[in-house]
Amino acid sequence: MNELRDILSQGAQMSLVLGLAPLLTGFVRKVKARLLRRRGPPLLQPYRDLIRLMRKDVVLADNASWLFRVIPYLIFAGTWVAASLVPTFGNGLLFSWTADLIAITALLGSARFFQALAGMDVGTAFGGIGSSREVMIASLAEPAMLITAFSVAMIAGSTQLPTVAEFMGSDAVGLRVSLGMAFVALTIVALAENARIPIDNPATHLELTMVHEAMVLEYSGRHLALIDLSSQLKLLLYVSLIACVFLPWGTATADASVARLALGALVYLGKLTALGFLLAVFETAIAKMRVFRIPEFLGAALMLALLATLLRFVSGSL
Repeated sequence: MNELRDILSQGAQMSLVLGLAPLLTGFVRKVKARLLRRRGPPLLQPYRDLIRLMRKDVVLADNASWLFRVIPYLIFAGTWVAASLVPTFGNGLLFSWTADLIAITALLGSARFFQALAGMDVGTAFGGIGSSREVMIASLAEPAMLITAFSVAMIAGSTQLPTVAEFMGSDAVGLRVSLGMAFVALTIVALAENARIPIDNPATHLELTMVHEAMVLEYSGRHLALIDLSSQLKLLLYVSLIACVFLPWGTATADASVARLALGALVYLGKLTALGFLLAVFETAIAKMRVFRIPEFLGAALMLALLATLLRFVSGSL
């Protein structure tokens, strides 16, 4: 009976992140439109776009290889698995032992590698530009992500997200300067990884500045739907990761009742709403920076993560 309950809880988390990812994207778009005094698209528009793309036929270039056809499925699978590993409404679920910060970073890095490879497969100019820019951003974002994970692991004593969430929710944490630095570094990495402002603007398709959209210009139909859904899952993943590490309160335990798990799901929805609203406000208040300034922006995340690690290493109480 307990095994069935654990399987159902893990399946509910996987279904929850898959179902909420388009809703989070639609919510951020809606809030941004309201802040700009526009009506904006409907809240459920991302679901409609995905359904519309799934119904369309796939148009492939003549020189597209078999890898170009397979990559959307690989990206979706890797991103969905990574998003499902992050604790959402419950802590200590069936596959929580695999919810490691290093493993999640590796899954996202693999998905990024395949996406950059797909951008260069057809041989278009825009695909090559987008892939080169994506690799440039990844070369700075991934070290910052790993060092941030190390700084959090030095405080919590583990890279396992259930252990980190349990420790961060206890009274033993308190206010730490290193945690504040790690939070800012992870936020900058999340903006860069999701191609959000000020790194990239997901609402435009300007050829000279776009990064993510340049790699997927040749995709259509269900392939484009899978890539769009993967991008939405990635945004949900980073928002859930920030909530899990720095806002772990309200998460149910593994042996909690069904009512407690439902309460944990409501608390998780509240966290997504608050963080999505803050993301929309931030993107409305700031402008997109030039491509040549992106290394400086990500360099700040890397330095903050390094300072957090050194501060924790030198003084264990900070």
